[in-house]
Amino acid sequence: MQIERIEGVHCATGESPTWNAQEGAWYWVDIPARRVWRLDHATRAARYWEAPEMVACVACADDGSLVAGMETGVYRLTLGEDGDARVTLLAAPPESELGEGMRFNDGRCDRQGRFWSGTMFMDMGAARAVGGLYSYDAKSGLAGPVVSGMLTQNGLAWSPDGRTMYLSDSHPQVRTVWAFDYDIETGTPSNKRVYLDLTGQKGRPDGAAVDAEGCYWSCANDAGLLQRFTPDGKLDREIALPMAKPSMCAFGGPDLDVLLVTSIDPGTGGDAGAVVMLRPGVKGVAETPFATS
Repeated sequence: MQIERIEGVHCATGESPTWNAQEGAWYWVDIPARRVWRLDHATRAARYWEAPEMVACVACADDGSLVAGMETGVYRLTLGEDGDARVTLLAAPPESELGEGMRFNDGRCDRQGRFWSGTMFMDMGAARAVGGLYSYDAKSGLAGPVVSGMLTQNGLAWSPDGRTMYLSDSHPQVRTVWAFDYDIETGTPSNKRVYLDLTGQKGRPDGAAVDAEGCYWSCANDAGLLQRFTPDGKLDREIALPMAKPSMCAFGGPDLDVLLVTSIDPGTGGDAGAVVMLRPGVKGVAETPFATS
């Protein structure tokens, strides 16, 4: 399979790719660098903006801005011509839930345009299960934690009909993906159950995406793989990647048949920290923008 590396792009911790169909462009973040990246799909022109604090995840909003989970809360981001990302606080958990040493992590919108993201304690070696999963919408504000006791929240995705929510904990001590029944009217997950128990595998279930056939694509961090699982949890396919620590993937492109994959550079050089594109032979589902009203 042909895998294209995006030239001129390197991330310390690349995360949260998302496709903006109106712009024909991709967005993603580099967490410790406090950068928000944009790639024009047609020209492959890339640029970035710098934020005042770490940006862990972004989603496109229906007004042309971005909504983001950051160090201290959920923010609206406006990308200026001067290369700075201007931020407006939308909501934040109490300090008892998002204190020193913590930040938001993986996030995206559900099929109805609600923004979801989870928190984590940044020192993974401390193994502090203090992370929680939150939702934010313009009408009712921040809700949660809906799920508590997480070490490293990741793998957030929804089935094509929006009625199943997926969530992983990618910490080496957990390596589990759960599925939930999801009420699309109220945005409420229920009936938590183990979808994938990956404790016996080398890789850890990091960021993920769901394709139009309802299969779950997981970035196997530390294994250098993309793994596709059927809705009933069977491993259907593996794709080897040039970087050992893929972090998240997203479908996009004009026909939604391209996967963009970010990665982490632990200081090993080579392709670590690269952002790549590939065509896996299946289409994705269009991301719903964050509903600002």
